[in-house]
Amino acid sequence: MLLKARQASKVLPKTISYRQGDVLVVKIEHLPEGANEMECEERVILQAGEVTGHCHAIPTEYARMYTHKGLRYIEVQPGAILRHEEHAHIELPAGYYRVIQQREYVPEAPPRDVID
Repeated sequence: MLLKARQASKVLPKTISYRQGDVLVVKIEHLPEGANEMECEERVILQAGEVTGHCHAIPTEYARMYTHKGLRYIEVQPGAILRHEEHAHIELPAGYYRVIQQREYVPEAPPRDVID
C-alpha cells in the first residue's frame, strides 16, 4: 500500500496572550477598522470585580480602550501594567490586544462568565 505524500502544513503564528484571573488579553496586529474609543477616567478597566470590587485595570496614561461589534480592545503604550489587588501585576508589551472575559462550563447549565 502506498502512502500519500503529506502536504506541508501551514504553521500558524504563535498567539501571545496574558491571563489575570477572569480576564484574558490576546495580542493582535491592529485594531479592527471602525473601532470606537471609549472614554475612561484615570484607569482603563478591563473587568470590574463583581465580588470584591477590585478591578483589572491599566492607568489611562498607558492605555486606551475601544469597542467594535460588541468586542473590546485595548491599545497599550510602553510601561503599561495590568493591575489587580489579588493577582500578580502583568507588564504588557506595547501594542493592540483583544480583551476577553473568561467563561466557564457547568454541566447542564449555560456557559457563564468567570467571577473574580
